[in-house]
Order: sequence, then C-alpha cells, then structure tokens
Amino acid sequence: MPVFDARPARVPSFIKWWYPSWFIWDKPSSQKQVYLTFDDGPIPEVTPWVLDVLAQHQIKASFFCIGENVAKHPALYRRIIAEGHSVGNHSMHHLNGYKTSNEAYLDNIFQAEATMQKHSHRKPLDNHNLQFPLFRPPYGVIRKSQARALKKRGFTIVMYRVIGYDWEAKVRPQQCLDKILNTTRSGDLIVLHDSIKAAQNMKYTLARLIPHFKEQGYSFATL
Repeated sequence: MPVFDARPARVPSFIKWWYPSWFIWDKPSSQKQVYLTFDDGPIPEVTPWVLDVLAQHQIKASFFCIGENVAKHPALYRRIIAEGHSVGNHSMHHLNGYKTSNEAYLDNIFQAEATMQKHSHRKPLDNHNLQFPLFRPPYGVIRKSQARALKKRGFTIVMYRVIGYDWEAKVRPQQCLDKILNTTRSGDLIVLHDSIKAAQNMKYTLARLIPHFKEQGYSFATL
C-alpha cells in the first residue's frame, strides 16, 4: 500500500519571502504558462527519453546540469542546447551550500561554468559575461552570503514553485503526478529530475502532465 506523503508540493509563500527578492520562484503572467525544469543531468539512461518526449510535444524546457555529468556526456549536453532548451548551472558536483564553505561552493560553481562553456564550444569563462548565468542550488538550499556572492558575479538564482518529489522511493508515480497537477498555477516553475533514482516517477509524471496542461490551454516556456 502506498505511503502517504504529506509534504507540500507547492513552496509556501513565506519561504519565498525569507529569501532575497531577486530569487526566481515563478514568473507570473496574464497568459496560461508554466515552466518545466529538470535537475541533475545529463545522463544517457534518462535525459534522451526526456528530450524525445519534449520533441514529440514540440515544447521547450530548462535543464540545470551538473558539470561532472556534462564532462562525462558532452554530446548529450550539446543535444540539449541544439534542440533549443535553456541550460543552467547546478554546480560541478551537486554540493550542498549549507555544508560547504563559501569559497569552495563558488569555486565548484565556476568549475561547472567552465565545463559547460568548454563542451558547448562557446567562448572562455568571463566573470563579467557568463555564458550560463542561471544557477539552481542543489537540494534547493543556499546560504544568503553565497547567493549574494553569485549575484555579484552575474548569476541569477533560480528556485522552483512546484515539486513532486520524484526522486523519493516512498513517493509513488501517481502521487508525484497528483502533487504537481493539484498545485500548479500559471507562471509556476515545476522541477523534475533527469536522474536514475527519479526516472520511474518522472517518466510517469512527465508523460501525463504535458497533455493535461495542454488540454487546459497552457503553454510551456523556457527561462
């Protein structure tokens, strides 16, 4: 019997208020529009499936890539870019900002930036002209001092408003889908994961949420 998961799928407003106002959690609009985002890839076991589904429905998404995975799978990373999706930085080694010194955290993020530039064949790293200025903190946590340092260097901190906990083993596929469908509003950033441990829930959810939102008159946008 599935275990009931009581954690909210929608990030409460008070959490948004606690963080600096320039963090992006959603992008309110008069149009019916949502933003699909994927964390932790690219990996060959999962990311190609995601790209195929997005191509089938002719929609774009935003991928927050781990630098280490980019270095291991550069052709897959370049496919994401070639197919018109947005790409963001998710650190080189998926570091937890709360457990990492500011110096080590920033260094890891710039390692990822340099790796992403290298394998996209874009110009060399320039702290004043980042090629990939979108950054999402791994685990959804970051110290304010780290965020301020990243903002000073040109990064935009991108969070999310809706999360289905697709990586959690105790969350069943239908629960993951229901969490997202029941809480998403226009302008929300939805986070899923193109990772092995999230694959079952993510695939079930993505294959159903796209038709659902299309039927409701929503479009999908990139960051």
